Amino acid sequence: MRRGTLVTRTVSNAERRTALYAEHEALGARFVPYAGWRMPVQYRGVAEEHHAVRSGVGLFDVSHMGRLEFVGAQAVAVVDAAITNDLQRLELGRALYTCCCDEKGGILDDLIVYKEGAERVLVVCNASNRSKISAHLGALAAGRCAFEDASDRTCLIAVQGPAALELITTLGTPLRLPEDLAPFQFRRSEIFGLRCAVARTGYTGEDGVEIFCGSELAPTLWRGLLEAGQRWGVQAIGLAARDTLRLEARLALYGNEIDQTTNPLEAGLAWTVKFEGREFIGKAALCRVKEQGLTRRLIGFEMLGRGIARHGYALSSPTGTALGHCTSGAPSPTLGLNIGLGYVPLAYGALGTELVVDCRGRAVPAKVVKTPFYRRGAQNAERTSS
Repeated sequence: MRRGTLVTRTVSNAERRTALYAEHEALGARFVPYAGWRMPVQYRGVAEEHHAVRSGVGLFDVSHMGRLEFVGAQAVAVVDAAITNDLQRLELGRALYTCCCDEKGGILDDLIVYKEGAERVLVVCNASNRSKISAHLGALAAGRCAFEDASDRTCLIAVQGPAALELITTLGTPLRLPEDLAPFQFRRSEIFGLRCAVARTGYTGEDGVEIFCGSELAPTLWRGLLEAGQRWGVQAIGLAARDTLRLEARLALYGNEIDQTTNPLEAGLAWTVKFEGREFIGKAALCRVKEQGLTRRLIGFEMLGRGIARHGYALSSPTGTALGHCTSGAPSPTLGLNIGLGYVPLAYGALGTELVVDCRGRAVPAKVVKTPFYRRGAQNAERTSS
């Protein structure tokens, strides 16, 4: 199943379950198959869960994502040569967002890379790409540094929202937040006396942390977070609200905005590509793209008529010129609007440009707007459209 698709079908015996599956069942979660896993799509409802993260704090089980570990004197060099961003210059204890490309500049996956030490690197990849990226990076590491796919012995819990850091400080941790953990910083610590690692990263457009722990510790940590978070209205959050949250923040979803047919420059991720003073897989191809110029770009749009844009819906000009397709679209619970992302030729990418979305045979008008649709801290979640 494609990573960005949330559909219900008959459950396969091959679908995997995270160490927190029983916790989700106890909370009354509705499950769907997702990237080979049986995952909670929602608990109380998409809008309620979405608002809980925007106003308080939400918990996400993202243990289905891959966690790859590299140890040794060449660990940093191995990973750096496989990604577009510059790991060599990153300070110890920090993380970066990056793309991992093929020789043609196509995106194999987008990653968070944690430079835990001079000889220790952690890579988090998408669930749908775990086997591909594990094989790709594992081959590059062969004979140069130790490599382990640690996904099956660890879990990953995201704590996101304006109250997330305050919640973490109440859990018997030596970490003082936010003082001890800057954005995209990574620290080994304890929560409830349980050994874990805490990173100030996330995928919602809100502040918060992601907690790495052993699989055997995850249920205790999950239940403790839910209990301690009651004063802030904590809720468990499913995949559906995770998708609307990341869409409002214009965060790319692999299989939708990015895949092996797209490159970081046209996807609005040029800031993750560091060309100077280093070599990496796909550099030559991306240099050619940069020199020749882009032919299309990823834009955000707001629906002007009644209709919801969905992945794959065709985009055209008001005169009927085919432009491209919607990569992601949904109602925005924060803004009360229907929004979407999609690729269009450069000439149609200016703010305010009118588009037409083919919503299952109905032509619904839309216009190009500035993204992200939602920015943390903006008064009343003010729109950033033109």
